[in-house]
Amino acid sequence: MKKIIASILFLFVVVNTYASYILIPMDAESQKNHLKAYGITYWTLEKQEKVKWLLNYRGGAFLLPDFEEIQKECQIRGVSYEIISDSKAESILQEISSPSKNMEAVVLEKAPKIAVYTPYGKQPWDDAVTMVLTYAEIPYETVYDEEVLNDALLLYDWLHLHHEDFTGQFGKFYRSYRTAPWYIKEKKDAEDLAKKLGYNKVSEAKLDVALKIRDYVVGGGFMFAMCSATDSFDIALAAEGIDICEPMFDGDGSDANYQNKIDYNNTFAFTNFILERSPNIYEFSSIDMTRKRRIPKTTDYFTLMDFSAKWDPIPTMLNQNHTALVKGFMGQTTSFTRNEIKSKVLVLGENKTNGEAKYIHGIKGKGFFTFYGGHDPEDYTHRVGDPKTELDLHPTSPGYRLILNNILFPAARKKKQKT
Repeated sequence: MKKIIASILFLFVVVNTYASYILIPMDAESQKNHLKAYGITYWTLEKQEKVKWLLNYRGGAFLLPDFEEIQKECQIRGVSYEIISDSKAESILQEISSPSKNMEAVVLEKAPKIAVYTPYGKQPWDDAVTMVLTYAEIPYETVYDEEVLNDALLLYDWLHLHHEDFTGQFGKFYRSYRTAPWYIKEKKDAEDLAKKLGYNKVSEAKLDVALKIRDYVVGGGFMFAMCSATDSFDIALAAEGIDICEPMFDGDGSDANYQNKIDYNNTFAFTNFILERSPNIYEFSSIDMTRKRRIPKTTDYFTLMDFSAKWDPIPTMLNQNHTALVKGFMGQTTSFTRNEIKSKVLVLGENKTNGEAKYIHGIKGKGFFTFYGGHDPEDYTHRVGDPKTELDLHPTSPGYRLILNNILFPAARKKKQKT
C-alpha cells in the first residue's frame, strides 16, 4: 500500500512539474507579429478558454493554456510564443502580484462580439480598424443607420465608428470634392437613406443615430471612434435641435447665432469648442488640432501615459505597448485641443509640448468610450484615393496596437466600478 501511495504521489509531482502554458511575449525584442498575437488571444477566447493578460510584463504578454491546437495556430500566423512550465508561470504571476511591481494579471473571459458602424459598400482598407481586424483575423459584423435605429447594437459588446460625419455636412468635403463623382454619389446615397428611414434631412437622421449610440454606451456598451467620428459625434449631440448646416448640405440656412445655443452638457468628451461655420473649410470645430499644429513629420510623436496597473487597470490595458513613444499620424481630426477636453475624461496619449491629446478615454453611464485622433497609424497623411496600408509591412505597429487593446478590453473580468 505504501508503494502504491508513493507511486501516486510521484505521478502527481511529475504531472504538476511538466504542466505547461503558452506565453505570448509582447515586448519589442521577442515578438515578430504583435498584431496577429491579439488575433490568437481572441481565437483562444472563442474556444471558451480563459487568457491572462499580463499588464506591463514583457510589453503586455498573454498567458494561455498549452494546447497543441493553439501552438499550431501561432505557427501558422507567425506569432512568437514560448512554452513555460507551471512552476515558471506561477513564478511570473508571483512577480506580477508583488506590491513593488507596477504590473497586474487580468483575466480575459469571453470573446467580445464586435460591430463596425460603416457605410454600405466600404472596403476593409477604408478604415484602420477594419483593416487591422481583418489582418489580425478577428471577426466583426457591420451595421449602419438602419440597424442602429432598429436597436441592433444591443447584440454587440464593442462598437467602432467608421470615419463618419454625424453632423450631416458630408465630411465637409464640399470645397475640394463637390464636383467629384464619388462625393455626388455618397451625398445622394445618404439623402436617399435618410428619406427611406423617414427623415427630411441627413443631419436629422444622423442625430438620431448618434442618440442611439449614446444610449448604447450609457447602457453598458464600449464605443471606439477615430478621426472625424470623434468630434462630429460630440458636436451632433451638443447641437441637438439646432440647425448648424448651411444650404449646400441640407437645402436651407442654419439657425441664427447657433454657436450660443450649443449645449456642452450633452457631449461625451469635449467642451467649450467653437464650431467652424464656413462650408469651404475642411474642419468641424476648434476641437481638432490639424490646422493649429506645426510639427514636422520627423518629430511628430505622442507619448503614452503611465498608469498604476493595480489601481488603474483600465487605462493600463488600453495603453499596453512595447514602446511609450508612438509615431503621430494625420487625419481630418488629427488630435484634440487639450483645454477643450472635459476634466473627467482621461488622456491616455498626448503631445504635451504642442498642447494636444491624441488618445482619450472616458466613462458614460455604465459604458466606456475611447477616442483616437488620426486616420491610419502607418500612413502619415492619408488622402482620398491613396492606396491601402499593407499591414504585413507593419506587424509590430505600436499605433495599431492601441486599437487592438480596445478590442480586448470588453473581454476582461469585470470588477465593481467606482462612480
